[in-house]
Amino acid sequence: MAWLAAPFVLFVGALPFANRVEPAPGGVPFLLLWFIGATLLTPLAVWLTWRGDHR
Repeated sequence: MAWLAAPFVLFVGALPFANRVEPAPGGVPFLLLWFIGATLLTPLAVWLTWRGDHR
């Protein structure tokens, strides 16, 4: 169940730290890359929670 806190922390808790324009790898704002990374990690957190709940 604690794995489900990871996406929340990535989306909300780290927002003040990731809300900046520079660096912009490939011309993409850093905040957009942060959200894409958090979105891609969310299914992993849900799967880990599901796997732990099955045991």
